[in-house]
Amino acid sequence: MLVVTEALSSEHQVVFPNEAQTFLSLLCGRFAAQVDELLKAREERQRDIDNGQLPSFNQDTQDIREGSWKILGIPSDLQDRRVEITGPTDRKMVINALNANVKVFMADFEDSMSPAWTKVLDGQINLRDAVRGTIDYKNPSNGKHYQLTDDPAVLICRVRGIHLKEKHVHFNGEAIPGALFDFALYFYNNYKELLEKGSGPYFYIPKLQSHHEAQWWSQVFHFTEEYFGLDTGTIKATVLIETLPAVFEMDEILFALKEHIVGLNCGRWDYIFSYIKTLKNYPDRILPDRQVVTMDKPFLNAYSRLLVRTCHRRGAFAMGGMAAFIPAKDPEQNQVVLDKIHNDKSLEANNGHDGTWVAHPGLADTAREVFDKVLGERTNQLDISRADDEPITAEMLLEPCQGERTEQGMRHNIRVALQYIEAWISGNGCVPIYGLMEDAATAEISRASIWQWIKHGKDLDNGQVVTKALFEQYLAEEIDVVKQEIGQARFDSGRFTEAADLMARLTTSDELTNFLTVPGYDYLD
Repeated sequence: MLVVTEALSSEHQVVFPNEAQTFLSLLCGRFAAQVDELLKAREERQRDIDNGQLPSFNQDTQDIREGSWKILGIPSDLQDRRVEITGPTDRKMVINALNANVKVFMADFEDSMSPAWTKVLDGQINLRDAVRGTIDYKNPSNGKHYQLTDDPAVLICRVRGIHLKEKHVHFNGEAIPGALFDFALYFYNNYKELLEKGSGPYFYIPKLQSHHEAQWWSQVFHFTEEYFGLDTGTIKATVLIETLPAVFEMDEILFALKEHIVGLNCGRWDYIFSYIKTLKNYPDRILPDRQVVTMDKPFLNAYSRLLVRTCHRRGAFAMGGMAAFIPAKDPEQNQVVLDKIHNDKSLEANNGHDGTWVAHPGLADTAREVFDKVLGERTNQLDISRADDEPITAEMLLEPCQGERTEQGMRHNIRVALQYIEAWISGNGCVPIYGLMEDAATAEISRASIWQWIKHGKDLDNGQVVTKALFEQYLAEEIDVVKQEIGQARFDSGRFTEAADLMARLTTSDELTNFLTVPGYDYLD
């Protein structure tokens, strides 16, 4: 039995009516219990890795990797995805993103959103209105009015990962998977209108770690299509390859979802976090400062090239990763930002990616210029097979990354993570900090990296060994720096003490916590 533990406003009842609750209840009855089994399998696999069994390609699924199968197909409005913008489901953000010079807007209920109950439901309202073309917004401070242009970007909804719960909705006494809640409401409210206008219910699926998890999603999609009397393959999904275990199962993930999948995406920031988390027991595979872990590093470049080769062999798109920069007000600084975007996107385009991500509308033109030049008359690069490349081996994907661990880098990570966690527990999951649009992956990399340095007693460029005591000293000092930067009033009105406590708990714990958003969720209404 489905129970909503919070009162629903009249507005929220419209996007979560009894019929949607019935559909969600059916999904939970069939699929919610399987999530616990999938999460348990993750833990078992991680124990094997911790005990010395490095990730590799699965011998049992070799026939899938060697087969000549293809995915079912890609809808016409997803054939050109050269630039995609991502962001949370705030009303103004949705309008600006859909109006940007991009092909796709990924509306995010996951890493760039803090899932407070009212924000989640407001987000569903905003996407419903966007699909119908009725969304508008008036800025209360200056009266500026926002509305959609005549040719907005294609909308894709990213749901929460299976590790995240929706604590305000229970099924048989247990909090339900947030993924099922986000999927059910977006699908129920929008599939008819999307199909009527020649589009469809499109989803981004995050944080998969195995093809068994992809099979779970395939079952969810098949059940939904059957329940609503729709053709198989009406639902389309793009899967983020943002965990180290998943990179070894890309063929298998595509095969498991072959009726519904249209592509894979290089979720680079979470992938870096996953590299740290997965290999946390290996002192020879510790990453340096996150600022130097760029896509030209061998282990990341191998990941990008393998994704392109795997996807294109199966007729699927290979999407590039996020450019997290935001425009700078100073012209010279802004040119530096644009040059970095150009170089980063050139690497992706020349590797054969079909498109890429930006975090801010002001960077869309630069990213688009790069892909326009490489694509020419084409709409994608499915013709780039990379079949003549040397094989990408497990050793290449696991190759240690060279670079310094610096005091400056550690202090910077502490400041960024502190400010991000404070924003997240205050209800804001997408935050501009020091020229970057940060989401949860940033704080995850920062705290996991320092945790690993502590565990293995690594030293910094100043000669000091990273210990719990050193981290706590730097944290106390960087709290003062942040206070000076943002001002006493903003500091006192925020939740920085709670954020610092949570960061300290996560960074100095004996065991590495899988996701900071799980304990962080306790801070949200």
